[in-house]
This record gives sequence, C-alpha cells and structure tokens, in this order.
Amino acid sequence: MELETQRLKIISCTEESFSIISTTKEYEFGPHIIMFLEKLTEDPSLSGWGVWFVIKKENNTIIGDIGFKGKASSEGIVEVGYGIVPAAQGKGYATEAVKEIIQWAFSHGNVNKVVAECKDNNFASIRILEKLHMNKIASENNMLKWKLEK
Repeated sequence: MELETQRLKIISCTEESFSIISTTKEYEFGPHIIMFLEKLTEDPSLSGWGVWFVIKKENNTIIGDIGFKGKASSEGIVEVGYGIVPAAQGKGYATEAVKEIIQWAFSHGNVNKVVAECKDNNFASIRILEKLHMNKIASENNMLKWKLEK
C-alpha cells in the first residue's frame, strides 16, 4: 500500500518494501520494524495497521516511520505513533504524514477514534498533535494522552 501527499510517499511496511528501503544509510531502523514484520508474517491482516515508511518525494529518501500499534480494537480505536529523523524535523513532515494515515484509518475498517501519547516535555510532538486537532484527554506519569474522533 502507498499513500501520497504533496511532499511525501508513505509506504506500508512489508518484506518487499523493507528490503528495498533497508539499503539506506540515512535512516536507522528500530527494532519495532523487525517485530512488526514478524507479526505480519504470522497475520497478513495486519497490513496497514503497523509501520509505514515516510519518504521525501523530492529526493526519494526515507525520513522516518509512522504507523499504528495494531488493528482497531473492538471499540474502533487505533493508536498512532511516529518518528522523523532529526535532519527532517521542524518542517511539517510528521504532521503531513500522520494526517494522511489518520485519514486512511478512518476510511478503513471500523475505526472511529485515533489515540496517541507523548511525553509532556516533547513540545514538537505536542504541537503536531495540536495541529492535527487531537484533544488532550489525560496526563499521567509524564505522558500526555490524546484522541481524535471521526
């Protein structure tokens, strides 16, 4: 699966996309990607409900990953997370990418609510979630919890 915005390509993580993208030196792949690929092998229905790679169209380089922490719950809730390489931060890429996959989630399955969390001192993430019109719903253990309803 591939989504596209004005400046970005957002590609769902599969064995194929990972093998192509993993040759890059600019981006360090976290263990969450390998864990997701293992789960995807066991359960192909997870496709789209895990990691997506964020690629800058201008030079076709990976600048981060975003995604969901699994399929929607029985209540129609998914949790979104994201990370952008430091050199690409502060340019609106995270906001653009997360907005696009949230739209994708709301148009698939039974998703009616997207939630997120970030540290209470992560001002960049707070700003991103505010720009996406997410509502802060809780604060506990130095973490802020957010939601956006369809």
